[in-house]
Amino acid sequence: MMNLNLKIVLLIFGLTLSITNAESAKIKKVNSKAAFYTGKYRNVFAEAGYSKKEIDQKVDQVYRDLFEGPNKIYFEVGDSMAYVSDIKNHDARTEGLSYGMMVAVQLNKKDVFDRIWRWSKKYLQHQSGPREGYFAWSYDPVKMKQNSPGSATDGELYYITSLLFASNRWGNDTGINYYGEARRILDAMWKKDGTGNIYNLINTQHKQITFVPEGGGYNWTDPSYHLPAFMEVWAMYANDGHEQFYKDCADTSRVFLHRACHPITGLNADYTEFSGAPHSTPWMPAAFRYDSWRVPMNIAMDYNWFGKDKEWQEAYAKRIQTFFKSKGLNSFEDQFNTDGSRPAYILKAGTDFQRLRHSIGLISTITTTNFMHKDFDYVHKLWNEKLQPYDDGYFDPYYDGLLYLFSLMHLSAKYQLITPSIQD
Repeated sequence: MMNLNLKIVLLIFGLTLSITNAESAKIKKVNSKAAFYTGKYRNVFAEAGYSKKEIDQKVDQVYRDLFEGPNKIYFEVGDSMAYVSDIKNHDARTEGLSYGMMVAVQLNKKDVFDRIWRWSKKYLQHQSGPREGYFAWSYDPVKMKQNSPGSATDGELYYITSLLFASNRWGNDTGINYYGEARRILDAMWKKDGTGNIYNLINTQHKQITFVPEGGGYNWTDPSYHLPAFMEVWAMYANDGHEQFYKDCADTSRVFLHRACHPITGLNADYTEFSGAPHSTPWMPAAFRYDSWRVPMNIAMDYNWFGKDKEWQEAYAKRIQTFFKSKGLNSFEDQFNTDGSRPAYILKAGTDFQRLRHSIGLISTITTTNFMHKDFDYVHKLWNEKLQPYDDGYFDPYYDGLLYLFSLMHLSAKYQLITPSIQD
């Protein structure tokens, strides 16, 4: 006779599988009005009444502030390289470098893109050993040494996707074989079998992105790394024989986000199990903090480009907009427990500033949910924001600044799925 506990486990597993399959089937419906299918990208700022000239000027100004101004985060090295720096943490990390490449390919700034890629390849990409093809996530550009050899998986995600976009935009015969470089990372990824405790960027059993592709970090995840739109791009343009796997990963991420985001507030924890349940770490208890800010923007991008999870995403946008408005549109703070209460532990920003604030990075990403649920109060608020020091002196042109720029690009139709047909 089957043990009762085993019966219960199997029953729960069966119900979970049924729910998952039902959710996945629902998600696979194609929204023919999404930008990938129409080629038309919404300009939410224009919908809110701003002119093309005003919008173009705003995006250009923020780009120049970050890449050219006195508080820039972009630094050229010699004649052919450059890096993006997390100023407050005194390092260059794959997150910001790959973000910089995505900004550059979207805004058609080939020299900036090429410089950052050359620097990343020379100083961060492992050329041999178990980590071959992957990148050291943090580098000290003053001491010229890697702070840590391991990968932060979101960096690889953005490197691969921006390289595929560069291939589509500029071709592969202008000095860098962008497609070849993207494939090198992907091909290396598929060779990782646990040797040296290094694994695939994606947990192949769960079809979910890993927190890090090594050690125990292979067995849990970061919701802000879930970019179903990027998985769809890989399925279309990587051409590495894993197309169906990437499509499955996209749908799995969509189902995962249903579970990771609180049903009332819409908030998610920075780190979670593959089930979506919050995952605490030795360095901090689970809560909605800095990583989580990116989730609304990632969901908005997936909705705007593909719209395969339209119904849930629209409901999510309404929930999260309603929650933050309930906390005061001009005063909501930037860290919460997922139920909306104030966390007992406040994560520092950088090394010195441990306090809650009304952060422009979070304002920016929440506003992108206007693709799914219009509330122009958010749009007008973001329009009037300025990237400047807070009242305690804290200033972050790196993380705040890049999320601000990404959000402006999304909302102005300047962040698109770049296909080979729009080469300049």
